[in-house]
Amino acid sequence: MTTQTATTTADTIPVGALNLSRTTATAARVLRQLRHDPRTIALLILIPCLMLVLLRYVFDGSPQTFDNIGASLLGIFPLITMFLVTSIATLRERTSGTLERLLAMPLGKADLIAGYALAFGILAIIQSALATGLAVWLLGLDVTGSPWLLLLVALLDALLGTALGLFVSAFAASEFQAVQFMPAVIFPQLLLCGLFTPRSEMHPVLEAISDVLPMSYAVDGMNEVLHHTDMTATFVRDVLIVAGCALLVLTLGAATLRRRTA
Repeated sequence: MTTQTATTTADTIPVGALNLSRTTATAARVLRQLRHDPRTIALLILIPCLMLVLLRYVFDGSPQTFDNIGASLLGIFPLITMFLVTSIATLRERTSGTLERLLAMPLGKADLIAGYALAFGILAIIQSALATGLAVWLLGLDVTGSPWLLLLVALLDALLGTALGLFVSAFAASEFQAVQFMPAVIFPQLLLCGLFTPRSEMHPVLEAISDVLPMSYAVDGMNEVLHHTDMTATFVRDVLIVAGCALLVLTLGAATLRRRTA
């Protein structure tokens, strides 16, 4: 009888509506946990900046090359680091039973996913702002458009990485498996996004695949800022696609959550 009552109560809790106080409480809890993990903070904040510095001096004799690929990698580095950290951190919560206990409380799936997205989104803002400022004002990345548009794309890329990390954590049984998803989820996009060669010059099949991968539009958006002084229609299309993909993946991540039934 007790089990049946608990099941009924959990199932009748609304999960679609977003409760602001529960969302912010979840985000605050995640941030408190991350505050005590300096290695994760270093990975999120410092690694993208260090990679940009390394890239700048790898092409020290060819500044034009750094300008051509630096803007693209400014969006790719945050996406990769946010994917890694989010997938591992969320997996810890799943395997430790924290998510299961939280879902036994009056906490909607939307509240939980939005709380995690908000917490990691705040870190993404810090990460993207530092990396963009470093690249443009200290490393001399030459962009034709506004650096603020560059920051917008970098932030959306980081949020996309967060969404992908939340989603794939549902399919991993260990942190090692979570890292193994990187070659499956990130590497194909990295190869097909147009970073190494224009997508129009790829094999038609690969070009068609690249057209449905969100990282392709992240790179295209960065290139629009790199070569155009004003916001173009293509840029607007690219950022809307990246934002839409992030929202879609977050929705799919919420669908992977299961409530306790006992």
